[in-house]
Amino acid sequence: MNEKNNKFDIAVIGAGPAGMMAAIKASESGARVVVLEKNKKPGVKLLLTGNGICNLTNARIKPTHLKPFYGKKSGFLFHSFNVFGPEKTMEFFESRGLKLKRERGDRIFPVTDKASSVLSVLLKELKKNGVVLICKAKVHRFKKEGKKIKGVILYDKSEILADDFIICSGGKAYPSTGSDGSGFRWATSLSHTVTKAYPVLTPLNVKEEWVRELEGLSLKNVEFIIKSKKKFKALGECVFTRHGVSGPLALSASEKIVEILEKENVKISLNLKPGLDRSKLDKRIRRDFEKYSNKAFKNGLRDLIPSKMIPVIVKLSGVDPEKEVNKITKEKRKAIVELLKDLELTITGTAGFDMAITNSGGVSLSEIDERTMRSKLMDNLFFAGDILDIHGPTGGFNLQICWSTGYLAGKNAAKKEYDKA
Repeated sequence: MNEKNNKFDIAVIGAGPAGMMAAIKASESGARVVVLEKNKKPGVKLLLTGNGICNLTNARIKPTHLKPFYGKKSGFLFHSFNVFGPEKTMEFFESRGLKLKRERGDRIFPVTDKASSVLSVLLKELKKNGVVLICKAKVHRFKKEGKKIKGVILYDKSEILADDFIICSGGKAYPSTGSDGSGFRWATSLSHTVTKAYPVLTPLNVKEEWVRELEGLSLKNVEFIIKSKKKFKALGECVFTRHGVSGPLALSASEKIVEILEKENVKISLNLKPGLDRSKLDKRIRRDFEKYSNKAFKNGLRDLIPSKMIPVIVKLSGVDPEKEVNKITKEKRKAIVELLKDLELTITGTAGFDMAITNSGGVSLSEIDERTMRSKLMDNLFFAGDILDIHGPTGGFNLQICWSTGYLAGKNAAKKEYDKA
């Protein structure tokens, strides 16, 4: 790329959801925009979201009611969500031909059930607006003078010049997709504070080996409880993995568990029958045992729990699997009730950044103007997306941060309200 062609109005670092949205919005005004992506293709992580289906937002999000989802830092998102919240996000994609659907928990998905459909819309907009997309462009460092960035130096020693720069390189979650923490290093080199990152919304590893027998089993409407002073109790879906548990409940609890693990061991409890108290569950088991009175114990739980789980519960109960159910004592029956109400697991750790949907930590929000996403320390620098020190729960909440902050950064980077000379 010669010097004439390497000068742009705006350079966006990272072709993820935040970066592509920032580039689209910035280019709408006619600005000459370049997007630098280290991977061979754009949107690598986007294609993995929602298990490849892409939960692109959540209709429950309201700008005036963000704290339940984003915690004490939620005020930072108020303006960006007010300018470009879930309704505007859905309108953006639907107006460009992508049909959407609402599922349980007000999660919004493309009707196609393909994340590639979402990416296709973004790429078409980039092309339509004349955005230059350069893949395999790995940023080495930023060239700055005083409080202004002059350009970025790539690892191939080429240089990209621009009037404004938007860093949307993600955090440290799923490093295989390019989010390897490079953005944190760049932000630090540009005088910004970066708080320590921890994996968030990540599967949990457990000590008990019997979970391997349940790998792939999904349990809906179970209660997930952290047995610690830091209380956590939630109802929803839990999925067993080869090494532990995943699914919405485990992912949502992972952040608290990471904090607790630094100080003490963690045990969790799965209440497999939250709709029944112990007395009612005991009556239900007695009714089933009467129904299967001449059957072996291993066949007497078929109406109560998934078949894949029966061998595990039988083993943990200590009851002979061949014992006829009408010969099981009251004490043993009570023990079975306890197992179903309090199936205990010992957490040994998490799956870490490799499997995390996002991370806590990132560029300090106090150093970014929440109304523009512009740096308070560098005159022509903006941030958007997962690189920011804020995140939400699973269910489309984190992608909405990308859409909203990316839109705001692109919109304001394209303005000529301050001296860029």
